[in-house]
Amino acid sequence: VQLQASGGGLVQAGDSLRLSCAASGRTFSNYGMGWFRQAPGKEREIVAAISMSGTGTYYADSVKGRFTISRDNAKNMLYLQMNSLKPEDTAVYYCASNPTRWVETTQARYNVWGQGTLVTVSS
Repeated sequence: VQLQASGGGLVQAGDSLRLSCAASGRTFSNYGMGWFRQAPGKEREIVAAISMSGTGTYYADSVKGRFTISRDNAKNMLYLQMNSLKPEDTAVYYCASNPTRWVETTQARYNVWGQGTLVTVSS
């Protein structure tokens, strides 16, 4: 599967943004998916993950209650709805896939990555 993330941009604190990740190639519905981010000078970290079917999700504590991960297997699309954005959410956001059906939180188990989309939140 190939992945392409989009939807990043410059927003103000408190605004919302929706990231999209378009998948092509192999059957999208066969893969667990996740969103990761890397802020300047920091290591890449998991933001959210979703199971193959979409029924299971995981959120990092820093985004719980503000972000929502979802997928549309019929459209081969992954989404990340980000509400109440904070300056500390500023980062390059990546979508990635892993070959498991469950929610996967271990970054090393993700083997296909999109190119990243930059989200900048001003205060």
